[in-house]
Amino acid sequence: MKPDARGPREHGQALRAHVRVPLVNFVIAVLATSAAMAAEPPPLALDPGFRVELVAEGLGAPRMLAFDASGTLLVSIPSQGRIVAVPAARRSEPLRSPVTVAEGLRLPHGLVVRDGFLWVAETGRVLRFRYDVATRRAAEPVVIVPDLPAGVHHWTRSIAFGPDGRLYVAIGSSCDVCREADRRRAAIVSFAPDGSSERLVATGLRNPVGLAFDPTTRGLWTTVNERDWRNGRAPPDFLTLVRDGASYGWPDCYARSGVLAPDPEFRGTGDCRGFTRPSIELPSHAAPLGLTFYTGAQFPAAYRRNLFVALHGSRPELPATGYKIVRVVMAANRHPRVEDFATRWRVGDRVWGRPVDVLVGRDGALYVSDDHGGRVLRIMFAR
Repeated sequence: MKPDARGPREHGQALRAHVRVPLVNFVIAVLATSAAMAAEPPPLALDPGFRVELVAEGLGAPRMLAFDASGTLLVSIPSQGRIVAVPAARRSEPLRSPVTVAEGLRLPHGLVVRDGFLWVAETGRVLRFRYDVATRRAAEPVVIVPDLPAGVHHWTRSIAFGPDGRLYVAIGSSCDVCREADRRRAAIVSFAPDGSSERLVATGLRNPVGLAFDPTTRGLWTTVNERDWRNGRAPPDFLTLVRDGASYGWPDCYARSGVLAPDPEFRGTGDCRGFTRPSIELPSHAAPLGLTFYTGAQFPAAYRRNLFVALHGSRPELPATGYKIVRVVMAANRHPRVEDFATRWRVGDRVWGRPVDVLVGRDGALYVSDDHGGRVLRIMFAR
């Protein structure tokens, strides 16, 4: 159900006024165009014993994933302003068509199903819908957080509920490197479920996207896309345990090889001693997005509690990096180890897909959205 009664033209005008940057429209157009190609399971290279299946295709540019109480997969499609449900199909059945759950939204990205409600993060606010599992429809929208800093450079908003019952929202910067006027930019913010009691959790995170809580330690992890320098180089992107009250350096400092250093192109404080180093550095421009802890039982024991991370991949004009799913092996008293899990999303100049979000299903499989191929994939272990 639409959260307002505006027609397509009026809604488009409101969206442009709300976002106010041509860059957002350009990015969405690129995603939608690339996703229009015929979708097929990409020829991924997987760890031995694993295989990939196509769950849904023709979705445009699917982004974040969530499961409802029945195990039905929900997918956000920001370029179309809607959330869709993908009913499960038996192995002998053809792929089922997606069902529209909510539409007329303003760049919907993050989504969570909780206590009979569907929570959706638009670029400038968080909505809560009453969600009917039987009909797979969202209704009675209520604006929970009305005034998130919207659009501008980094427009995605991801959400997750923590073990403390609070709603966590990831908000990217409004620029590549600058001093933000809004303290909630380049940060993770949390709220009470009714949108009250706003609290700044961590800052200095240029573009945090994925949010995942460790089911064992209850710690919050996030993926961060770092800055670009004018010469085409960039510091490492990173994955980090989010420490309450910490600042991770942006825009003043960046991490490389475990050391924080002043940004060479920004006249900041020049002093990096008060910032926190990220947990795991990743290749520059790898663009880490969604992440999830493996909580299923289908994968072999060595994969339990691993953190799976989607590396969306570098932009076309940059050296190819990312374009894969990695797993982070958490071992007691050891530094986390990063290993390739699903590669060959790009082979040479041929791009088969770009993974966005990863999520463990009730069946123990790993579900993956691909906004380049317009599809959702399922990676399973073949016993």
